[in-house]
Amino acid sequence: MTDLDTRARTSGASLNGRRALITGGASGIGAACARAFADAGAHVIVCDIDGDAAEALAADLGGEAWAADLSDTAALEDLELDVDILVNNAGIQRIAPIHEFDPEAWRLINRLMVEAPFLLVRAVLPGMYDRGFGRIINVSSIHGLRASAFKSAYVSAKHALEGFSKVTALEGAPHGVTSNCIEPAYVRTPLVEKQIADQARIHGIEPEQVVQEIMLTESAIKRLVEPEEVASLATWLASDHSGMVTGAAYTIDGGWTAS
Repeated sequence: MTDLDTRARTSGASLNGRRALITGGASGIGAACARAFADAGAHVIVCDIDGDAAEALAADLGGEAWAADLSDTAALEDLELDVDILVNNAGIQRIAPIHEFDPEAWRLINRLMVEAPFLLVRAVLPGMYDRGFGRIINVSSIHGLRASAFKSAYVSAKHALEGFSKVTALEGAPHGVTSNCIEPAYVRTPLVEKQIADQARIHGIEPEQVVQEIMLTESAIKRLVEPEEVASLATWLASDHSGMVTGAAYTIDGGWTAS
């Protein structure tokens, strides 16, 4: 038995022989998923706008890199992708009151986080249907269920992604394809680190107050989510063990939505 087989058995979810595409895969949640999938035996394709970072991680994992700006959705319309697992994870954040929100920034967020996932799912489904197996994992957010002030674009995009994931689940079910969302609260990633400064400016408080007074105020467990915790759930959702799980939404929110 190889070391890779041992790691896959230890994880409880073997992805041996599967090809997985992870967007926003070079850092944060995406990178954690890439490492977890590779440890479980998958061949990982790391897609990221930062081509150098994608190349470095892919080389470390024995996978492939795809440097792409997924907000350029016109370039995605004729794609055909041959993968067994798609993780729609790429995302950005902009924070501003609605009456001050830059329209182009609003459109950018929705292109990247709604239109691009649609086009990528469109590109992978024919191959998944032919093989009778597929796993679509949409990294949503607690903001796919809850709203926060000053995040109109992000909240709108995540709510739309949740609905699209359910439609994909219904259409994919006869073909062995599942589609699910993961809804983390604030995860310890570069995206969240940047939000701390933005939230401090918007609310007129010190950065160190943002985590405790804004980010964790609704959570029963008073800490940020770790990327590896999200990756652990994603690995299970990508495996054969999750074949009866589709159209679902899994919160990793420390109890935020319990109240």
